[in-house]
Amino acid sequence: MNNQRHQFEIVVVGAGPAGLAAACVAAEAGRTVAVLDNSPWLGGQIWRGEQARPANAAAQRWLRRLGKSGARVFPNATAFAAPAPRLLLAETPTGVLEITWRKLVLATGARELFVPFPGWTLPGVVGPGGLHALSKAGWPVAGQRVVVAGTGPLLLAVADGLKQHGAQIRVVAEQAPLVKVLRFGLGLWRQPGKLIQGAGVKARLLGVPYRCGCWPVKAEGGDRVRQVTLTDGRRTWTEDCDYLACGFHLVPNVELAALLGCAPRAGVVAVNEFQETSAADIFCAGEPTGVGGADGALVEGEIAGLAATGLAERARPLFGRRAAWHHFRDALNQAFALRVELRQLATADTIVCRCEDVRRGSLAAFDDWRTAKLHTRCGMGACQGRTCGPAAQFLLGWENLSVRPPVFSVSVGALVCAETPSNITTSITAPKPTV
Repeated sequence: MNNQRHQFEIVVVGAGPAGLAAACVAAEAGRTVAVLDNSPWLGGQIWRGEQARPANAAAQRWLRRLGKSGARVFPNATAFAAPAPRLLLAETPTGVLEITWRKLVLATGARELFVPFPGWTLPGVVGPGGLHALSKAGWPVAGQRVVVAGTGPLLLAVADGLKQHGAQIRVVAEQAPLVKVLRFGLGLWRQPGKLIQGAGVKARLLGVPYRCGCWPVKAEGGDRVRQVTLTDGRRTWTEDCDYLACGFHLVPNVELAALLGCAPRAGVVAVNEFQETSAADIFCAGEPTGVGGADGALVEGEIAGLAATGLAERARPLFGRRAAWHHFRDALNQAFALRVELRQLATADTIVCRCEDVRRGSLAAFDDWRTAKLHTRCGMGACQGRTCGPAAQFLLGWENLSVRPPVFSVSVGALVCAETPSNITTSITAPKPTV
């Protein structure tokens, strides 16, 4: 496996909205900037497919801006280790990148949260964002019966997207109580754009049942999902389906930040007013600092990019916009907080760690994540606890307190490089900041 060595003043990990914004403002200020992303496209999960099939005006503006900025993009680059100060290793299809940096911006996004229930591992039970991404990439959903369940505004957006691709949306089941959803909706007057966007989605979903205070109890079907049992806490019923798109909000991707020594705060990366973490010269923006959507991530990315470039004072005018989006973020997380009944869905025979086939009953004898991991291999599979870790935290209150490299599964060749990185300098002469 060949190693490729590069030096940049600013390295941005993640090419979603926050990463794009940070890279743009830094490169436009004349700095040498690299953008790493573990996917072949730009835009992250939320703007996935925009390069091939433009549909979002904001995404197109930022993608064009990045293309003109001079930033260097490394697609299919999975950052997995940091074996020396200011050195980041990333696996690519052609080898391992050894990238030294003066300032680092982490914009690693978030992933879907799955709450185990009987049948959740059946083929055809997928995350809402996952099924939406597949449909945008060409996966055939036309004519397929889909139940969308879980929590958060993403459910409606996914149902809208799937319907536009020809899917038959049987029901959208939102676990949050109606009163909380209504309160959240009324609060959108502070973000007129979101209000208009939401009204448009609801109009396109006219005729599709949207049930609040409703959640899945079990999925059944043998070789694949054929039906899902739903409940509103008083009665239960079944819906026939070909797909169950089910996810319970998002989990920030904080593993790389933890590996680099960034202090956490309530499950996210702690940052100051300029998006700087507790680790020197490392900034963080977007969902790792709190799940709140693309608009807030863009503002945080701009602030982080300016601060990392030495133009912190130019970031201050953005603080008001960020505060407004943080208000939206807080309202979002309060409205769609998970109900306690979801903790009782998994039976003793329900799989919690699908990589290692560890069931809920096998975890009953343990008091913490580390002990359960040692005895059952829970969290030691291919996803390295990204799925079962948050599930165990929700079900059992366990915290995963340690992160070790590699933070993603990589090849043996890449691991060898992580143990013996090339002897390259990690010093970069920094230009004088212009304020």
